[in-house]
Amino acid sequence: MDSNKLMSMKEAVSKSVKDADTVYLAGFTHMIPFAAGHEIIRQGRKNLTLARATPDIIYDQMIAAGCAKKLIFSYAGNPGVGSLRCFRRAHEKGIPAPLEVEEYTHFGLSGRLFAGATNMPFLPMRTNLGSGLPPENELIRTVKDPYTGDEVSVVPPLKPDVAVVHVQRADASGNSHIWGITGEQKDTAFAARKVIISAEEIVEESVIRSDPNRTLVPDFIVDSVVHEPWCAHPSYVQGYYDRDNAFYVEWDKLTKEHESTLKYLDEWVFGVEDRSGYMKKIPQSKIDSLKPKPALSAPVDFGSV
Repeated sequence: MDSNKLMSMKEAVSKSVKDADTVYLAGFTHMIPFAAGHEIIRQGRKNLTLARATPDIIYDQMIAAGCAKKLIFSYAGNPGVGSLRCFRRAHEKGIPAPLEVEEYTHFGLSGRLFAGATNMPFLPMRTNLGSGLPPENELIRTVKDPYTGDEVSVVPPLKPDVAVVHVQRADASGNSHIWGITGEQKDTAFAARKVIISAEEIVEESVIRSDPNRTLVPDFIVDSVVHEPWCAHPSYVQGYYDRDNAFYVEWDKLTKEHESTLKYLDEWVFGVEDRSGYMKKIPQSKIDSLKPKPALSAPVDFGSV
């Protein structure tokens, strides 16, 4: 495999994401790869199964654009604001197309990813028993505990066709550093058949090797590496930019009608060529307001012989 996997987001999506794939855009509130979602929309991918613990507004946009046939999730909402209006319109009214749903608890969905990453046949858990989820999801089943005889809930492995994981920095081979909130990125990458890494910075391998504990995604499972600063806006990247809370509030207003949602997509997704074009439309004052002050960690001496 070529050790240099650098390419544009357009190339990475064209290479790895196909119609009818199961796609997982990773990141638990943190480092959500919006740029990848926008490129998938621009390339007109259809009949996708979108999987994600918290769909957030990137999946609302992809649903409104007609990319999705199904959503696998454990919480759906515009964080801190309210409902995902496009998700609800599709599921409840079939606009722009009918949307199937498959719901889990957060632990249930992360358990599915862990089972996929470790090639387990299923993952046992107690949290589903007694809840209202099993009657609504036939994939949540039970087995008999061989040690106690108790009934135990289980979920099947999840192995996405494609995972997109945004990181703070990576080398050209795909070895990737993540810090701050680390959600399901590692398990998602190991569970997926193809992995696209997008990174705020591309660094030399020596930088990655200088702090191996931060390497959550290794190169041998990575197919494509994309240098994509501000990939996660309007979500945030620890140490690079803050969450654009105002946009989340604005999205609730923009999506009250399907037509106004499409108007946004026409301007901010279809109306630009790439993430660079998207960022040029954002006022510099807004960009400056999202940049954090430095908060450096103390250096660690790993030692050497």
